[in-house]
Amino acid sequence: MGRRDGLLRAAEVMDQVHSECVWSRAMTHERLVPYLTEESAEVIDAVESGSAEELREELGDLLWQVLFHSAVSDDFTIDDVAADLADKMTRRHPHVFAGETAETPERVLELWNAAKAAEKRSRTSVLDGVPTSMPALALAQKVLAKGEQVGVGLEFVEGIQAAEALESAGEEALLPETEEKLGDTLLGLVALARARGWDAERALRGRIRDFANEVREAE
Repeated sequence: MGRRDGLLRAAEVMDQVHSECVWSRAMTHERLVPYLTEESAEVIDAVESGSAEELREELGDLLWQVLFHSAVSDDFTIDDVAADLADKMTRRHPHVFAGETAETPERVLELWNAAKAAEKRSRTSVLDGVPTSMPALALAQKVLAKGEQVGVGLEFVEGIQAAEALESAGEEALLPETEEKLGDTLLGLVALARARGWDAERALRGRIRDFANEVREAE
């Protein structure tokens, strides 16, 4: 079987399933969202488990969701999705397809961001396009990075630098030293929230909303 034969067969299987399966025909984009969320989480679990066999299976399940959304749509097909993706990735890798030079990962990101900005000229805020349905921690990292672009949130950086200076001066450790210890700190904060009857997810999302408002005001 050639490299693309399996992908074509998967698309053909979806076409037949959606045509002949009464449950599949009843699906909509909205009804499929819980399955997309679940399959995405299972891919992450497979990555973290380190099992190539599990990852291969879970990537297939996630691909099925892409095929499914394409099948239920009246506005586009899986070929449209794939063609748009190929066009976009070609534009965003000018060092591969258009003669630009990128000898460092930083330069690759510069080219990527420039191409993305050209595609999204209608966007008026650095926060446009950031999906607010992301998990709170992932959303916080994304929004902080966006805020940094317009000079918002620098007090967090200054606070970290001040703590690092105290540590260098011989004070006790004030900040987590590894990603594992950061995990301990985060879990401890969640335990604190639980002990006091607070909702940690809601607390962080509320602070993110306030921070996002600060970003928009700064723009």
